[in-house]
Amino acid sequence: MAKNFNAWPDQWPKSLNYPEQPVFSFLDHTAARVPNRLAIIFGGMELTYAELKDLSDRFANALISMGLKKGEKVAIHLPNCPQFAIAYYGALKAGAIFTPLSPLLAPKEATYQLNDSEAKILISLDLVYPGVCSIVPDTKLETVITTSIADCYNPVIQPLKPLEKIPVPDTIDMAPLLKEHQPEAPEIDIDVHNDLAHLAYTGGTTGLSKGVMLTHYNVVVNVCQYANWLAGSQIEIIDGVPTPVFPPGIDPIKDRLTARDQETALVVVPWFHAMGTVGYLNNLISSGTTMVVFPRFEPKEYLDAIPKYRATALGGAPQLYIPLVNHPDFDSYDLSGIKLAASGAAPLAKSVLDKMLGAFSGMVSEGYGLTECTMGATSCPPERAKIRPGSVGIPVFDTECKVVDLQTGEDLPSGEEGEICIKGPQVMQGYWNKPDETAEVLKEGWLYTGDIGKEDEDGYFYITDRKKDMIIYKGYNVYPRELEEVIFLHPAVEQCAVIGKPDMDVGEAPVAFVQLNQAAEATAEDLMEHTNSQVAAYKKIREVKFLDAIPVSPAGKVLKRELRDMLESE
Repeated sequence: MAKNFNAWPDQWPKSLNYPEQPVFSFLDHTAARVPNRLAIIFGGMELTYAELKDLSDRFANALISMGLKKGEKVAIHLPNCPQFAIAYYGALKAGAIFTPLSPLLAPKEATYQLNDSEAKILISLDLVYPGVCSIVPDTKLETVITTSIADCYNPVIQPLKPLEKIPVPDTIDMAPLLKEHQPEAPEIDIDVHNDLAHLAYTGGTTGLSKGVMLTHYNVVVNVCQYANWLAGSQIEIIDGVPTPVFPPGIDPIKDRLTARDQETALVVVPWFHAMGTVGYLNNLISSGTTMVVFPRFEPKEYLDAIPKYRATALGGAPQLYIPLVNHPDFDSYDLSGIKLAASGAAPLAKSVLDKMLGAFSGMVSEGYGLTECTMGATSCPPERAKIRPGSVGIPVFDTECKVVDLQTGEDLPSGEEGEICIKGPQVMQGYWNKPDETAEVLKEGWLYTGDIGKEDEDGYFYITDRKKDMIIYKGYNVYPRELEEVIFLHPAVEQCAVIGKPDMDVGEAPVAFVQLNQAAEATAEDLMEHTNSQVAAYKKIREVKFLDAIPVSPAGKVLKRELRDMLESE
């Protein structure tokens, strides 16, 4: 089935020329182009692009001086902070493979990931390292480097940022390392098509995490696909530097949604997640965006930052936008300067989308992807008129998506639901040391995602559920996402999730877990009447359970396995 270009943006190239350069070249090129432009704003600290490059070069040399060899793994166990970016680019410049280690992992999960990845060096934070220090002897780690957010604050700002640096025994302090080594970039030969840049672990929402192997080329391709999706430009290599080229008569600043070296983005998406590393670090670095970085999300602080820094771009999962639009002061903020609010990781409820469109003058863009395709595969065309509520957009450059029958694997026509499959140069090389699991999802160049969805007549895709989340009630297929959309329309609901409860009589019965808005009131009967009056009889919610907070992953995906565990424990 040929790719559907019905909704393709006018004057956008159908295919891109991808640079065959290592991932860290994004930072090097931007630092050469706009050395004095601010790259990172973090609390009281500011780093220009030239300074970020200098520090990453120093860190690369520090790693090499410790005996790190090309192809060895460096695990980064940090929240968003300047040291994460320094360590990430420094590790890649040293020829290492970056493996992100979420600070939210339990010790058992961290032990598994460190051992599975065979990481040699761990970079951690003084505040979170005590949670994993006991497992270090059980891993193959040879060196632990620690850093502190307090290192980012100078003495003058200390009264406003009362955070003390915590000594961490038996580890190496990152700050002296940076001072002791020179800022010359090491010369490491990188084979972009074969050398891995990332060993990124899946979210584990449905089971044990698997290491996803991504080459430098995989990452560079996916960054270029999304950076040029907004710009509508082609890439040409001029004097060794990837350069955006626009159609004749196009002013890249006036005629495009966002422009290179012009934007300021608020960054709270965790950099240890695929969406963060690719979409909210490399993508923004490549485009010379100033990043206002947050280590955690607090709605009021985030809203205050929009006018304070004159932010033009936001991004994250629905879990970011839901509390924003529900904040009591949301309507009092002037958010008209927001050119782009991007959403991914999970479908955005229409009620939330409508509130966002009412507040922002620019684009609200949903996209879709997964770690196995580096980060992303689809995005809404960058025109407000082309938004289709409920859709995650169309496949980006050089990417094909199709829908196949869950039982037969045959291609399905538009409008019919089945499993989403992806083909493109951003698709992973496979799972680390797991050939059987790799063969299950990579077939004849297609990545079988396990997500259920459909394509419309214009090539827009809609994700309706995870294949493993589908509920079978008396032989009927019930898609939880459809029920969740209805529940979200109730004014008292902030977040919700629907799963199937095993039932001997019907197979599985739909059960809703609900998190109410602050100060809102609703009974289980209220929500069941609201939902069940709008769906077919076999789809009706049979039970409602209230939670203080719906469990979500760092990427904002609802952890339905935890909800199933709650039901099983009952």
